Amino acid sequence: MFEPLRICLVGATGLVGERIIEQAVGRQDLRIIGVARREAKLPKGARMDMLLAPVEGWADAIAAANAKVLVCALGTTWKKADKDEAAFRAVDHDLVIACGKAAKAAGIEHMIVVSSVGADPMAKGRYLRTKGEMEGALSRLRFRRLDVLRPGMLRGPRGESRPLERVGQLLSPLIDLFLHGKYRPYRSVSADTLALAVFALTKEKAGGHFVHDHDGFHRAIRRGGG
Repeated sequence: MFEPLRICLVGATGLVGERIIEQAVGRQDLRIIGVARREAKLPKGARMDMLLAPVEGWADAIAAANAKVLVCALGTTWKKADKDEAAFRAVDHDLVIACGKAAKAAGIEHMIVVSSVGADPMAKGRYLRTKGEMEGALSRLRFRRLDVLRPGMLRGPRGESRPLERVGQLLSPLIDLFLHGKYRPYRSVSADTLALAVFALTKEKAGGHFVHDHDGFHRAIRRGGG
């Protein structure tokens, strides 16, 4: 009997998480089990489970998901963190690593994490430095396969007001035309495309540590037949 691939999704209420849930509607080859602190409005036709728990209970929720792949789309903003570096790091670094450790303890050997273009533990800016440190910490957990997604500007509807980001989304298709060569990874990408890349990568069999940028998302989708 055919069994759909079980995917545990943390960060289900953010832009990428919402698009993953939306894009999963109607698919028989996978099943999403979301882990979140609060309820999320699900799209019509969604067939998935949502496990609600405070972050202290996420390890148990990840184990209960009985998944083959952990997809982590967690992330906050400087504003949401009240411009507190410790609060920002607690989500974008500490919570991501805690989820990775919980997945390993639950026997999940494949993790896919959304990071950022330019992530570098030596970066001067806190955002890219934190993302780079998070990537390094995950690599030391020794997953059988770790896929790191490094998108540029993410395009898609958000449930919150971010005026400057909205302007950036409107201008990004024009800006993308000037991003060539070593700057191609900085091109914008729709959250829907990122979701399709995630689905494609869940089916990859090779082990190792893989980093995917703008062009890599599209290559993964083509390999997956999308």
